[in-house]
Amino acid sequence: MIARALRNVVAASVAISTLVVAAPVSAQSFQPGWRFAPPPGVTFTTGQPRHALALQANPQVAPVYLRQVVPYSTNERSGTIVVDTRAHFLYLVLGGGKALRYGIGVARDGFEWSGTHRVTRKAEWPSWTPPAEMRKRQPGLPAHMEGGPNNPLGARALYLGSTLYRIHGTNEPWSIGQNVSSGCIRMTNEDVIDLYERVQLNSKVVVL
Repeated sequence: MIARALRNVVAASVAISTLVVAAPVSAQSFQPGWRFAPPPGVTFTTGQPRHALALQANPQVAPVYLRQVVPYSTNERSGTIVVDTRAHFLYLVLGGGKALRYGIGVARDGFEWSGTHRVTRKAEWPSWTPPAEMRKRQPGLPAHMEGGPNNPLGARALYLGSTLYRIHGTNEPWSIGQNVSSGCIRMTNEDVIDLYERVQLNSKVVVL
């Protein structure tokens, strides 16, 4: 009887351990501390990078999605924004075979789109009015939200043509590199502020 009781205790302990290991990890658990280590030979800095092997730190974004100048061959003119949704990159064409590349979050399955538009409006700390279709899908959404740190549109927004789509910041930086939105292109607040300062109204935006 004692042996049987011990076997039952061991079996229960194994089952509990399995449940703990299998428990899903939520995005919230990634918020504090470092989620990603830098690639070999690269160091993080919280200030202005002094050389090409120092990247500005962002503990919630994979290093590949950090803002950087990269070789980029294109027929588009400098100042054009090219969004590669499959690769989760946004390129600001600089000319001379170079572009400034940013990591982005893009549309989830069923909300993908492509096309060419112009930047028709720019806004700092934009307010957000979820469209009726979105509120129908997600009844808990507010009818309107003023701009601020808790607003899903983040610190800046670039409005594309007459569409409902925007390139905007986010209060969920860990979502960069993922398919998560209802069609908008999201960036970290630091990156969208940088892009906002570089892009002029009527700039061309190509979404692939």
